[in-house]
Amino acid sequence: MTRRFRDLKIRTQSAIAILCSLVIAFSLFELLWLNKWKLCETAERLNLFYTQMEDEDFSNTLMEEALHYNIPESEADTEAVAALDPFFDLAGEYTGIYIYGMDDGLFRAGRFAPAMEDEGFLFFFNVGYRLTGGEGEFVQDFPLAFANGTAQVMIYNYERALFVYPFLLVCLLLSISLFLGLVLSFLNRKMRQVLVLKDEILTMSGGDLSHQIPDLGGNEIGILASELNHLRESLYDNIQKEQESRKANQDLITALSHDLRTPLTILSGYLEVLKLKRNPQTQEEYLDRCLKKAEDIKDLTDRMFEYALVAEENETLEIVWLSTDFIRQCLTENCDFIRLAGFTADLVITETTGVLQSDKTMLKRIFNNLFSNILKYGDKKQTVCISGQIRESEFLVSVTNSIKNDAGQTDSTNIGLKSVDKMIHLLHGRMDVQQEEERFQVELGLPLR
Repeated sequence: MTRRFRDLKIRTQSAIAILCSLVIAFSLFELLWLNKWKLCETAERLNLFYTQMEDEDFSNTLMEEALHYNIPESEADTEAVAALDPFFDLAGEYTGIYIYGMDDGLFRAGRFAPAMEDEGFLFFFNVGYRLTGGEGEFVQDFPLAFANGTAQVMIYNYERALFVYPFLLVCLLLSISLFLGLVLSFLNRKMRQVLVLKDEILTMSGGDLSHQIPDLGGNEIGILASELNHLRESLYDNIQKEQESRKANQDLITALSHDLRTPLTILSGYLEVLKLKRNPQTQEEYLDRCLKKAEDIKDLTDRMFEYALVAEENETLEIVWLSTDFIRQCLTENCDFIRLAGFTADLVITETTGVLQSDKTMLKRIFNNLFSNILKYGDKKQTVCISGQIRESEFLVSVTNSIKNDAGQTDSTNIGLKSVDKMIHLLHGRMDVQQEEERFQVELGLPLR
């Protein structure tokens, strides 16, 4: 349930949090308000609060003293009404007594509670009365025997207003405080998540990309944290790859620079000897050696160029519609080239023609790299088999050659194959390489349209 709530949107979470807070706060208010009289009675028993209506001595005193007074014939009988003043004085400040005829129910005499003449208490009572529906007013009526007969007496007591109305204020304050506390706790939790996210961003901006961003749920903040974590991982991987690529580049350049320095030094030495013309009969031999070293230097520079192709991050393609006949033409030209170098090539391409979208220059580079590897590592005594055919939605090109015995002595970084692999993937194709002890096969798959 907690996980589901964490995955909700913040707007939905806020609505649920506010609604639950309202229900809890209202329940607290209802619980306190429904038990107000029990609390009031408890306060009276503990002598923390006094109500004259609950005082048995007051009731007994009223019954005893009433026997000494006469009931006025009407409220116009001022002398009889004035004679009841000592009887009315028995009531406290918050108690009013009113006398009505038993038979006719007409008002005969009475006195307001003195506290009701105080403007401050009257305002306090009126506000509380409206808010509580008259909970602070206690009314009691009963027959009471006087000296000249029995009358209906009504007593209005307002002492409970001194407890109920402040208690209402306390209930409201507690309920509102609970509501605000729950809502603010929810908001504070969300703010802590935002602060965590802020700290993580500052950590990333400081260069620390290894620190895992915590899971903050499935809401907007959690999604932002998750995406930021993916960004951190991508940046970290890219930086690691860039550092590895830079190191590999530096290592290769260092190695190739060292390799170039040796043939250049030897070539310079041979040229110095030829320049002196001291031994004409060995001049032809030195020229051959110079050509051999020049060829070595050319091979090294070719490797550097191939590595640059592999290391290049972005390469612009010029995609055009091509027929498979163009591939046939490229394979034919390269087969003729290796035949001139002394190889035997067997080219078999099906007559079926297909159409593909590709880059002419990149296709030529792919096949040049493949056949250059044959020139370097292939065995001229064995036939090179080249085939091309359409299978399903691909044009498959397979090149198979035998490996010469001294190929293991040739220094190789497989840059040619790496270059081919990169270029074929840029063309949305695939490359499969199979190498055994004396056999090497490359299969290229180019998608047809």
